[in-house]
Amino acid sequence: MTAIRISGGQVHDPANDVDGDVEDICIQDGKVVDDVGPEARRIDARGMVVMPGGVDIHAHIAGPKVNAARRLSVEDRRDDYLERTEILRSGTGGLVPSTFATGYRYALLGYTTVVEAAAPPLAARHVLSELRDTPIIDKAFLILMGNNQVLFELIRESGGAASQQLRDAIAWWLEATGGYGVKLVNPGGVELWKQRNGTVESIDDEVAGFGVTPRQILEAIAGAVHELRLPHPVHIHANNLGVPGNADTTLETMRAISGRQAHFAHLQFHCYGGKPGAQPRSRAPELIEYLGAHPELTADVGQVMFGPAMTVTADGHVSALLRDLTRGKWINHDTEVETGCGIVPYTYKAGNYVHALQWGIGLELFLLGRDPWQVMLSTDHPNGGSFLSYPKLIRLLMDRGFREDQMRRANQRAIRRTALLDGLDREYTLNEIAIITRAAPARRLGLHDKGHLGVGADADVTIYHDRADREEMFATPRYVIKAGEVAVEDGELRRADDGLLLSSRAAFDSEVSTVLAPLFAERYTVAFEHYPVTDGSLREPARIVEAER
Repeated sequence: MTAIRISGGQVHDPANDVDGDVEDICIQDGKVVDDVGPEARRIDARGMVVMPGGVDIHAHIAGPKVNAARRLSVEDRRDDYLERTEILRSGTGGLVPSTFATGYRYALLGYTTVVEAAAPPLAARHVLSELRDTPIIDKAFLILMGNNQVLFELIRESGGAASQQLRDAIAWWLEATGGYGVKLVNPGGVELWKQRNGTVESIDDEVAGFGVTPRQILEAIAGAVHELRLPHPVHIHANNLGVPGNADTTLETMRAISGRQAHFAHLQFHCYGGKPGAQPRSRAPELIEYLGAHPELTADVGQVMFGPAMTVTADGHVSALLRDLTRGKWINHDTEVETGCGIVPYTYKAGNYVHALQWGIGLELFLLGRDPWQVMLSTDHPNGGSFLSYPKLIRLLMDRGFREDQMRRANQRAIRRTALLDGLDREYTLNEIAIITRAAPARRLGLHDKGHLGVGADADVTIYHDRADREEMFATPRYVIKAGEVAVEDGELRRADDGLLLSSRAAFDSEVSTVLAPLFAERYTVAFEHYPVTDGSLREPARIVEAER
């Protein structure tokens, strides 16, 4: 493999306390090393910024819901077509790009690792197939467990405790699917919505017919994941997403975790005050204050960006609400026993009160947070906006003048209901950007080889021109090095390797199958013995991250 010396660059590697120091970064055999010989290729990075490759902790890039969103947005992709070349395969872009285009475009932004944040275990074959087909970037997926009826049975029988049986079942599911971590979406709330067509009034509401509550689901599964010591803690999409007054639900959910590690997804969508049916207001300061006082918790923001989006979620209730607002195209369906799903094309408008408030709340979370290691960058792609809008979001965080100009274009009544006009003049530094887009997501995912440039790290490196226009800077990296090879140079893809499939594993008692098999026979149409992904070409990950012993 290629040996490379990146010399003279301004290095931002916050995981190793490097903040703009001029250093050489040496690469050999796909890893960062102490030194390389004189024969190594030299990249002159003088006047440039060197960071680890970007890590996206929460996006939607593969699986049946994403594929359905592609079918729902054909018109968005007709004029965004990638021609086949000697290096690249053809594909389509738009808000929900095809697999090939997804990998290419993430790499062209300097991102080298992406997590698909919500996949039904029953659809693991589909997810794995598409991730295998997504080039360049390393990828992993989280499996949905917050509305799984088989797990409901185990939780009810244990009285809401993280029993050994539940731990074994979760570890079995990761093994069976090739998943990386556990995702809870509106825990218990999908079933509650189907039963009464409403929000979760309390996380102590009982899910009729199953004898469990959202609180018990949260405590039991979060506890089991914590005790399994998986590399990534439970990843939570709290109840009542998007509903005025849901900040109370979010705070109660955080309290229910009670000292255990957890990551809260797209926190912006869970920070609303007011009452259901009324116009929301921001309660981001309360949420960010609670987060800051509880270092065991982290979040990604799910920033809304003005313009077109595609809401893609396992939270069927949210999609039903958005359908009522848009009166346009809509898909909603169940994956048997495991989850719901909804897809609605959407447009966020600067002049709209609610949309401007959402935009402002996201910026509040970024700007009010005292610890950038706790609050990570995301747009919940494509829900709040495309990942292609990340450079503009970074500029909003780094350039106060640009941010204030954008604020003036937004609905002023909404902006006045945030803290953005209260002298909030913070501007992110390059090192803080490196934290929220690289170091913090990698650390929270338990990917110790990523998100930093220390010796032994994966040689995933992005080199940017140090431009005053931060949007242009982060949109057009000078070089992107993936696994020790130059993948992007001068804005062009030079190679398109497969990238790694990442998976996690934890030990479990194989006798758990005697418990699960009859529950499968009772509830699934798929036989228990046929459920695990056994096709080696799909299932075998390139790298397994083991649970801590």
